Amino acid sequence: MNSPILQLLVLAGIAVFLILRLRSVLGSREGFEKPPVPVSSQTRRRSDFEVIEGGPDRDITDHVEEGSDEALALAEMKRAEPSFSVSEFLQGARGAYEMILMAFENGDLSDVKPFLADDVYEAFQSVIDDREAKGLTIEATFVGLAEISLRDAAFDEATREGEVTVRFVGELTSVVRDKAGDIVEGSTTEIKRQRDIWTFARQMGTGDPNWQLVATGE
Repeated sequence: MNSPILQLLVLAGIAVFLILRLRSVLGSREGFEKPPVPVSSQTRRRSDFEVIEGGPDRDITDHVEEGSDEALALAEMKRAEPSFSVSEFLQGARGAYEMILMAFENGDLSDVKPFLADDVYEAFQSVIDDREAKGLTIEATFVGLAEISLRDAAFDEATREGEVTVRFVGELTSVVRDKAGDIVEGSTTEIKRQRDIWTFARQMGTGDPNWQLVATGE
């Protein structure tokens, strides 16, 4: 047999060996690929995800009963303004309560006037004016907030105005002094509880993020 032919046969044998070797490696999944996921498992995972996505809004149901009128109103507010958060609103209401209450106790509403509806401002100011006319002054210190809870919510689709009613139980020390500076009511050391139900309102979806106090009660 001629040498060139012998060389061709040897090369052909090597090529066949390499092809068979590669096929044996590439054709094997063990250690290289994850086994295929059964269709039923994929369906179950997708179903679980959809339940999570379509579940109750915890930002709402943490504060009011699911399916209640209040929950529906809060959901409408969120649709009108997707960035609205009930929890963040209550945090803001907590700070607003202390600020407005102490402004009223100290007899100076100038800093909080933008956060008060006109009739609420006039009612607060009339009490302050009456105190001053009688020569009375109040010294108060805010101790803390014992309770804050969402009591009611409403949304007007026509005006896009949302209203949220909150119950506060504040703790403070307060004394009333007469013209001579003598204490006529209260104590500098005894903590009293102040209970209020305030309603805040705002047009949702506007550039102004501030809520106004539109009604008060106990």
